[in-house]
Amino acid sequence: MPHIALVTAQAARATDEDLAPLESALRNAGAQVSIVDWDAASLDWSQFDLTVLRSCWDYTERHVEFLIWAERISRQTRLVNPFDIVRWNTDKHYLAELERKGIAIVPSRFIEPESDAVAALDAFFEDHRECAELVVKPAIGAGSRDTQRHARDNLGAITAHVGRLLGAGRSVLLQPYLDRVDQAGETALIHFDGRYSHAIRKGALLLPGEGPTDALYAPETIVARTPGADEHALAGAVLAALPFADSVAYARVDLIRAADGTPVLLELELTEPSLFFLHGAGSAQRFAACLLARCGENAKA
Repeated sequence: MPHIALVTAQAARATDEDLAPLESALRNAGAQVSIVDWDAASLDWSQFDLTVLRSCWDYTERHVEFLIWAERISRQTRLVNPFDIVRWNTDKHYLAELERKGIAIVPSRFIEPESDAVAALDAFFEDHRECAELVVKPAIGAGSRDTQRHARDNLGAITAHVGRLLGAGRSVLLQPYLDRVDQAGETALIHFDGRYSHAIRKGALLLPGEGPTDALYAPETIVARTPGADEHALAGAVLAALPFADSVAYARVDLIRAADGTPVLLELELTEPSLFFLHGAGSAQRFAACLLARCGENAKA
């Protein structure tokens, strides 16, 4: 009987709707399951055949500590997804790398600590003269925390937001706000072992004039969705462009549509995304089978 750890955070246990269906699917498939906090003291991680990152949603506030932990336990247990993927995916600079590989992304400009923020903002506005609103977010962040939608002419608020993030030593990501998301929302396509499982529609999260959330993540409106052929094609291209030899057990590809209607990548979630099992019939069982297959690979090694 393989022993699988589903890793969460104390603050996320009560709100992670994926934990119960995944635990049930794994137990029904013959696995022993433990739900543990990533920062649990004195836990022997070597007891687990597989350690699966699920809802470590406080990691952005403790990013270096989280990466040190993930690297350490990856030497004691099989981490899913693997550490090199986690390190790459928890910093949104990966968007620039994917763009260089030909992936259509939401246009993105990064401002680094100690750089000239005013010049970077001027360059962003010059590149996006038609942009009525923009989004300011940290390069290392999740759940829309520290993320805000600003009107282009609200330069004082924009400068203050950017300055607050840079002052904390955080890289900043600027993106034009693509207003088709207000009507169409986001499409999140979930894949297990590179194969499409199901998709959801996520309503627009950033409302005009609303400040960033103080909660662990912003409230979401979720329904099932059937993606278009163009969305499937882009999601497949994104996964094919990953710079890793290891396969990803799970991936969530978040897309929105640009002004011309074509899909573009908003974010690629390979570390701790919600997988919305409640909106995809059989999806928890499919993911459980994916994880158990990895346990079988361990046994053969």
